[in-house]
Amino acid sequence: MRLKIYGKSWLDDDAIAAWIFLTPALILLGVFILWPIIYLFYLSFTAGNFTAAGVRWVGARNYLRLILTSDFWQVIGNTIYFTLATVIPSLIIPLGLAVLLNRSLALRGLLRTAYFIPSITSLVAAGLGFRWLFQTDGPVNNLLNSFGVNPIPWLGSTTWAMPVLILLSIWKQLGFNLVVFLAGLQSIPINRYEAAQLDGANEWQQFWHITLPSLRPTLVFATVTTAIFTLRSFEQIYVVTGGGPLNSTNLLVYYIYEQAFAQFDFGYAAAAATVLLAITLVLVYLQLRVWGEE
Repeated sequence: MRLKIYGKSWLDDDAIAAWIFLTPALILLGVFILWPIIYLFYLSFTAGNFTAAGVRWVGARNYLRLILTSDFWQVIGNTIYFTLATVIPSLIIPLGLAVLLNRSLALRGLLRTAYFIPSITSLVAAGLGFRWLFQTDGPVNNLLNSFGVNPIPWLGSTTWAMPVLILLSIWKQLGFNLVVFLAGLQSIPINRYEAAQLDGANEWQQFWHITLPSLRPTLVFATVTTAIFTLRSFEQIYVVTGGGPLNSTNLLVYYIYEQAFAQFDFGYAAAAATVLLAITLVLVYLQLRVWGEE
């Protein structure tokens, strides 16, 4: 049976059934994703707050403020530094561990589980743990003191506070990327390595010419997901440093939070959030582009 309008068939029974099943999901996507994005974009062109005074249209003034505000550019610099310093080790370390754990090793299952535990640990709990470890009289400084190194004010230093957050983020992301790389390694046909061994290729040549090219889609996926995880970092900043000292660990998401819920400048916060959304969409586009080429 086909549904006809003006003598033309435009929906068959299968299409109608598909739309019936898709409609609840599409409604949820529209209410909880599409509409908030549209409203965010609208707010970025307004000023005011959710009081009796309401909001007023100010055009592109909030975006101009972003360009002219030195704190915003400092936050962008912090975010770039934090992202690069987190993403690169979060790919290299799990990849190396995955190559090792993909072999027949004693306690391989136990090691895989141990490395994955950080991924299921609450980021707030992990942040509190790192804050305790790196406080001035904490275990890390006590260990350094036993080697004759003077205590370092990790969380009170504009130099050392960011590396603590980077270390926490790398530790948190390690297990997830390890599982992703293990899945990618196990999808590589073993006969490729056997053929390379017959041709006299050593382990490094096999890794460079077989493993890495075969893992290209996996690497793209891990890079994008890790970058997005890093860009939306909030809990570790909120728990460990609060954006300080002297704004040195303030990242874009935490900056948006401060402007919206501490300063109640929702229009300006929405403009900053729109910038973050644009960066995220670019990353997703690059991921889809590379996967499309594959």
